[in-house]
Amino acid sequence: MVAGLLLASCGDTTSSALLPTHLKTVAVPVFENGTTEYTLEQEITTSVVERFVRDNHLHVVDEKSANCVVRGKVTQYKNTVFGFSNAAQAQEYRITIAVQVTFKDLVKNREIWSDEIVRTANYYVQDVPGQAARTELDGRKEAIGKISDEILSRSVEGW
Repeated sequence: MVAGLLLASCGDTTSSALLPTHLKTVAVPVFENGTTEYTLEQEITTSVVERFVRDNHLHVVDEKSANCVVRGKVTQYKNTVFGFSNAAQAQEYRITIAVQVTFKDLVKNREIWSDEIVRTANYYVQDVPGQAARTELDGRKEAIGKISDEILSRSVEGW
């Protein structure tokens, strides 16, 4: 138990040390939107920026001033039925969002990582035991949060 706590606390303190010292600022231009979902690119971009601001390892600035950049393109958005009630009516849905993301070191002009990130979130449209009814926008926000967390994690802790 104590060893686990020590390891957990070490992870928190070393994550900033793992980031190369020349990377202090990040730009997050508005993601491209390859879907028909209006404003999805803006929602994801805003969420990614908020994660970097909250984390505070890299300060968010405009691209001309940045040491590194996160670029992305939303490649997929699906909202599909995932579960039915006893009356054979759709009651659970799954949002799936895919984003192609690249993290580039602008100082050394090299790509650090690039990957497609796919995240899902389920939501119920009717109250079920332990969970109140939610909307598609609730599921969408949850999936976007998962994507943003992954982008931040890979960018500041993936060293």
